[in-house]
This record gives sequence, C-alpha cells and structure tokens, in this order.
Amino acid sequence: MQKREQGKSGGSAGGGAAPPAKRGRPFGSGNNSSSAAASAADSAAPSTLLGPSLHVHNSFADQNNKRIVLALQSGLKNELTWALNTLTLLSFKEKDDMRKDATPLAKIPGLLDALLQVIDDWRDIALPKEFAKTTRIRTLGANSVVSGFGSEYQALGSTGWCSLCSVGSGSAGIESTQQNGMTKSRFSELWLDEDSLFNLDDEGRAEKQQCAVAASNIIRNFSFMPDNEVIMAQHRHCLETAFQCIEDHLVEDEELVTNALETIVNLAPLLDLRIFSSSKPSFIKITEKRAVQAIMGMLESAVKAWHCAAAELLGRLIINPDNEPFLLPFFPQIHKRLIDLISMPALDAQAAAIGALYNLAEVNMDCRLKIANERWAIDRLLKVIKMPHPVPEVCRKSAMILESLVSEPQNRSLLLAYENAFAEIVFTDGRYSDTFARILYELTSRPSNKVAAARGIWGM
Repeated sequence: MQKREQGKSGGSAGGGAAPPAKRGRPFGSGNNSSSAAASAADSAAPSTLLGPSLHVHNSFADQNNKRIVLALQSGLKNELTWALNTLTLLSFKEKDDMRKDATPLAKIPGLLDALLQVIDDWRDIALPKEFAKTTRIRTLGANSVVSGFGSEYQALGSTGWCSLCSVGSGSAGIESTQQNGMTKSRFSELWLDEDSLFNLDDEGRAEKQQCAVAASNIIRNFSFMPDNEVIMAQHRHCLETAFQCIEDHLVEDEELVTNALETIVNLAPLLDLRIFSSSKPSFIKITEKRAVQAIMGMLESAVKAWHCAAAELLGRLIINPDNEPFLLPFFPQIHKRLIDLISMPALDAQAAAIGALYNLAEVNMDCRLKIANERWAIDRLLKVIKMPHPVPEVCRKSAMILESLVSEPQNRSLLLAYENAFAEIVFTDGRYSDTFARILYELTSRPSNKVAAARGIWGM
C-alpha cells in the first residue's frame, strides 16, 4: 500500500496537481477552480451571457422540498411529472451557471428514497413479454353494442358512452352543460380519462419507463455534487438499484443503464463493496460477487461508453484496498480485456484502459506478472507512446506501467526483448527519457542478471 501511494505521488511530480474532474462534470466545478469561478461570477453580468437560460430561485427547493417528495411518492402522473421536471432543473448545472450555493438535494429527507422508488416501480413491471399476462379475446357478443363483458366504453367510444349517460340523466344535464359552454367534454367524462393514473397497457409501461429514466438522470446529476457523494456512496438501496440496472443491461433501457453506470463511476472513489454484506437494510439482494460480475458484463460490452466507463470504474475501485479481495478473482479477465481495449482505435477506450492498468499494476506482484505475461501487452503500451496518444498523461502512465513491470525480476526476460525500443525512446523522446532510462537501468544493472550484463548498452 505504501508503494502504491508512493507511485501515485511520484507520478504527479512537477507541482501539486489537482485530482481530475469527474466524468461529465462541467468545467469550473472542481475544487481547484472554485476561486476562478467565484471571480468570474463577480465580473460577469447576466447581460453578457449568450443563449437562453432558465434560472431557478435558490430557495425553491427549501420551500418545496416536502411537496417534491410527496409528489414523487403519490404515484400520480401529473404530480410525478412535475416533481421530475423540477428536480431535473435543480440538479443540472450548466458550464456558465453562476450559482454559488447549490442545494444538496440528496440531503432532503426522503428524496433519494422516493426517486429510487420510481425506478423500482418500473423494474417491478419491466418483465419480458412471455411472463406478462395476455389479454383474453372476447368473441361472444362482439357484434352487439353492449356485450355484458364490461367493454361498453371501448366499443362505443368515450363520446357515445357519455351521450348515453347524458340522455339517461335527463334534459337538465344537457341544458346545464350548454349553459356552461362545455361543448368538448362533460363532467361525467372526467373520471374516465384518468389523466393522473398510469395505465397497465403498453402506453402506461412506456410512461413508467420514461419516469424511471428521468429519475435515474436526476440521481446521476446528484452524484456530480460533492455534497452528495458521501450520502449516496453509503446508501445501500441506491447502490443496489444502480448495480441491478447495469446487471440487466441486455434487456434494460440503454439510457437507464448509462445513467446508473455513470452514477457508480462518480461514487467509486468512496465506494466500499463490503456495504453489500453490511447490516444496513437490503432491498435487492446484491452481493459483492454479483456487483463485480455486473461490472465485468459492462466491460465486455461492445458499447464504447459502457466499456470505457467500466474500465474507469475498475481503476477507481482498486484504489481502495478493501475492494481488492472481491476484484482479485477477476483479474485475469480484467487484464485481458483492458489490453484488448488498448488496441482499439478509439482514444477514449485507450485512455480508460491505461488508467485502469496504471492502478492495477500497483496492487501486488501477481498483478504485475499477469500484465507482463498478457499477450501483446508490452507492444501495445509502447505503441501508445510512439503514436503518440494526444493526451500526454496517457503516455506518461503507459511509461510508468512499464516501469512497474520491470521492478519484478521474473518480468525482465520478457522486457529484454524490447531493449532496443526502450533505448530509442531514451534518445528520441525527452518527455519520457528519464522513465525509460530507469527501465534500462533495472534491466542491465542487476548482478544476478548475467545475460543482461553482457548485452547492456551502458558499456558494462
């Protein structure tokens, strides 16, 4: 562990670099730019902001927090839509947003649980079609107006049914309707519309799904706020719901899966997988093994956004030593997939894979041995440096991974085959010459390595 911390501190030499911003976090939201953002807020006037913008009063959430939670818990379509739209505006922060005091929405009592309940309601009915109860076809009395099976409203339509009701109620009802000017709808028709309830048909299922996606997007926005990180990372129901969504990525809505995955990625630095075996109340029986298997499913996915986020997630989880016992059984699969991602032409995939390997190489000796023995691992790491990758930090991490691999004596025989390539980088690339000089020194100066001493390039 000390070596891992030393490696991280040694890699950030050349100034106290701030931690990188989270995925999707707007510019200026990090701690290192708080003073700059404050000065910009004082100097910039609202008239200088270009484009349309929607401003929400800061005290809105404080004054309506109970109403928002009750609207989410009501299950009524209109109330739920209003609450989701309101929270989407309150939780979203644009790049040019000058609000200094953002309300920590996750601290509102019952709000996070209410949002998770919206997702759980969709998950409860999101079953394959073969498990759904099919509608029974009524053939008896299909040609008659009133069949006796309770489908008179569908047979006649809303207008015809209400016309019968108006006739049965007498002329007084018609006269009162005409006097009030209600020509398009009648009072007896209001309770049949059921605008505030979700139907059980496909349209109702689609509306439930849209609400679940909106709730997941709000939770994702919550995870970007530093004030919400600790609460959400220790909220077992939130983590269980997110991991269950990515576990069912083959049948679940893609946007819902993406929001759940990005939420976990943002909370990963504070995430302890032991929470799934803790004494906290469990709503979904997610274990540590199932959680890691769900991440592996995303890592093996062909969707670039998913396997990039999964690689970044693994790199952040392994920083916590308490997560190592749950990730170690999957290391062979993780190494192989990360090396495959480096060979992809997508620059995002290369950066995510190298970032994860950079942290995995500092775990223990076994990890370094497996990475070095992985086919094409050293070739692809060198290729990233020689291309070079447009992000210098990615190239630097690739060089430091090779330096970590050469620290193990069992890997030196594999790395000696690339001695000429290392020497070429030393003399041609000044940015990484120091790192590769140390690599060559490790390969050629060890007393026990007689072959390396004979082939050394330092004249020894």
